[in-house]
Amino acid sequence: MGVFKAIFKNTRKPEGMLGKWMVSSMNHAHAAVADWGMDHVSALHPTMIAELGCGGGRNARELLRRFPEANLTALDYSEISVQKAKRVNQYEIQSGRCRVLQGDVSQLPFGSEEFDLVTAFETVYFWPGPTDSFCEVYRILKPGGVFLIVNESDGMSLSDNMWLSAIDGLRIFNKTQLSIFLNEAEFSSITVDHDAAKHRLCILAVRGT
Repeated sequence: MGVFKAIFKNTRKPEGMLGKWMVSSMNHAHAAVADWGMDHVSALHPTMIAELGCGGGRNARELLRRFPEANLTALDYSEISVQKAKRVNQYEIQSGRCRVLQGDVSQLPFGSEEFDLVTAFETVYFWPGPTDSFCEVYRILKPGGVFLIVNESDGMSLSDNMWLSAIDGLRIFNKTQLSIFLNEAEFSSITVDHDAAKHRLCILAVRGT
């Protein structure tokens, strides 16, 4: 296996020393697109947030900063990501505003209608289904709750093939495909912001009331 592929295979589920490096690097590399995505929900007032595929926990920390009245649960299926997210959010965990769990998006360890906002930054590329996983998000959202998807790849870039060959299990969906999956999961309202110049996507899907 080449060095490039050995490194980036840890994008899906970080493991070992390379995984620790990947998790730390993703906290910095994806910050700009994550913040762009968060700007789309700035008018919301969530009190319960789920951050799925939380990686190294940087976005969880930023969400807690932006929504000071909210509590947040971060979830990832990589043990290394969970450990890193706990370190990054140590103060928020101690104050009772944050918890970090290891789990699978296809079987979320939450009750129905628990959250006002569910976020997924640079992660749905790897989700099982993904319609089945989106159904799980729908289940845990309160009526009127919002599911925010933010992707740095829109499925329209010539560089996509490079990433598809380097990262096992990666699937890059375009805005039409993601909208279809969300419709299949019965989300009632879907809004897409497609930044074609930067090949990035932000999608807001609302659970009907």
